[in-house]
Amino acid sequence: MSDEKRRGPVVIDLEEEAAPEITPATAPPVPEPGLPHSAAMTRVAVMAARPRSRLARWFFAVLATLVGFMLSVAAWSWVAGLLAANPLLGAIATVLVALVIALLLAIAIKEAWAFRRLARLDHIQRDAGAALGAQDLALARAVSAQMISLYAGRDELASGLARVKARDAELFDADGVLGLAERELLAPLDQAALREVEAAARQVATVTAVVPLALADVTAALTSNLRMIRRVAEIYGGRSGTLGAWRLTRSVFTHLVATGAVAVGDDLVGSVAGGGVLSRVSRRFGEGVVNGALTARVGVAAIEVCRPLPFRAVERPSVSGLVARALTGLFGSRKG
Repeated sequence: MSDEKRRGPVVIDLEEEAAPEITPATAPPVPEPGLPHSAAMTRVAVMAARPRSRLARWFFAVLATLVGFMLSVAAWSWVAGLLAANPLLGAIATVLVALVIALLLAIAIKEAWAFRRLARLDHIQRDAGAALGAQDLALARAVSAQMISLYAGRDELASGLARVKARDAELFDADGVLGLAERELLAPLDQAALREVEAAARQVATVTAVVPLALADVTAALTSNLRMIRRVAEIYGGRSGTLGAWRLTRSVFTHLVATGAVAVGDDLVGSVAGGGVLSRVSRRFGEGVVNGALTARVGVAAIEVCRPLPFRAVERPSVSGLVARALTGLFGSRKG
């Protein structure tokens, strides 16, 4: 009986589980090695954020001092010789040299004032961070008073200044005091700063897409970003001179490179009407979208660096939304 059971038929299931059907919707994307990259903006960010060694700083400082000393001695010898040879011409030369010195002093005072304004913003930012971290009501009110003093002469903030002064004493926590100042004083400035960022992103994207000259995209990105950073600083009260603008630019790009924002800029292409489609139609259009997106990232970093308070009561601007507003319709048809 046991032998008959062993000789019975044995059923072996040879059918494997059916593989899922591959459709165009579920198929993996085809690798596209020709997609545009953010070469221009990456080069700009690296150039601006590259740290200088202490030896290089000493070299340029000593070189500037030496050149200034040589020019001063040469000018003095020239004026003294001209006075000895012809008193009238020597007097004219003396007046001209005095005017040049006066203008240089005026420029130096302007640069010192610009650095003072930027240092004032930095001081408010540090105090605000300390007040929020420790929930220090007295320090928060001091920060609010500093902001009222900073924006006292701004006509567009007159109503906001009045509301902050009227309601500041009614609040009894640091978040409430600084939140009131942020909503009433910084929200209108945020809108103006975002308009500057959108204009710069649109300009960089347009130049990259339509100008086929070598290094034109790098030049456009550099000039547009420098102007944008300076305008953003002016909007928030940090008027900067030439040296101050360069110091501010280095701070913005250092922050940008340190956070890795430049390296992840290509993911923003898909947020504006499909960057892959644009890159297939024209590589220059795709590069324009990428460079415009990275300009928007630089603009957001500039806002964070120049803004006296961090984004808490007011929503932080979305880079994707900013790029969409700046570039929608630039490379495609507008609705309506």
